[in-house]
Amino acid sequence: MTSSLPAHSAQSGLHPAARSAYFHVPFCAHRCGYCNFTLVARRDDLTAAYLQAVELELRQLGEPREVDTLFFGGGTPTHLSAAHLETLLHLARTWFPPAAGHEWSVEANPIDLNPDRVAVLAAAGVNRISLGAQSFRAEKLRWLERDHTAETIGAARELCRAFPSVSLDLIFASPGETLAEWTADLEAALALAPDHLSTYGLTIEKGSAFYGRWQRGTLPQAGEELEARLYAAAIDRLAAAGFEHYEVSNFARPGHRCRHNEVYWAGGEYYAVGPGAARHLNGRR
Repeated sequence: MTSSLPAHSAQSGLHPAARSAYFHVPFCAHRCGYCNFTLVARRDDLTAAYLQAVELELRQLGEPREVDTLFFGGGTPTHLSAAHLETLLHLARTWFPPAAGHEWSVEANPIDLNPDRVAVLAAAGVNRISLGAQSFRAEKLRWLERDHTAETIGAARELCRAFPSVSLDLIFASPGETLAEWTADLEAALALAPDHLSTYGLTIEKGSAFYGRWQRGTLPQAGEELEARLYAAAIDRLAAAGFEHYEVSNFARPGHRCRHNEVYWAGGEYYAVGPGAARHLNGRR
């Protein structure tokens, strides 16, 4: 999954002015080659300890803090079992009760979504899902080391009809990718009628498996000129489809901007919980 808060851990904030909260869920089935986020793969045995630690961290608040936006990122929040996910959602609602008109986003891996998890998310008040699709092309998904298929994405999108707002993440400029192939990914995404799209140019980050391959000279990269053409193609096609380009990588239908991420971009204050989360309160991180 893509991460919304790539900073390291810090204590929960106590500042009453903050109206947003981020929860980092560090679990994944495996680490994709391009990922350098804070996570643990194949260590589901740590989930109970994680939930206990989150509860202890939240108690530092002293009292519940009403928020307008909540965001669960990772890792992969939907990698948790339905029961563990329900526990985490309950903790979030208890300590950060969502205000009327709230936005509650959860990042989801398409292969993880099933009726049980969707029911738990919907019952808690989650109203925005961000699906880490990345691509609809089998070859590209294998290269990115993703564990789903185009069919999986379609099935997940159908399950997400329960949520008022659904976003898809896409990655462009993988090695050898052509403009026609990227355009096909955009069309496949639009065919699923998402409310929001995030398009990210592939970057090789230090700490990822791809970085080691790049250093050894075994990982080809798309050139800057091609990457710029692919990015421009996304801007043109999504604008034609009625999406507003409201941030470098983000496009939304009217009324479907990610309000939580706008808090980050505007330098607003927010609480943060979990091992890969960093707060921003009263101008201090």
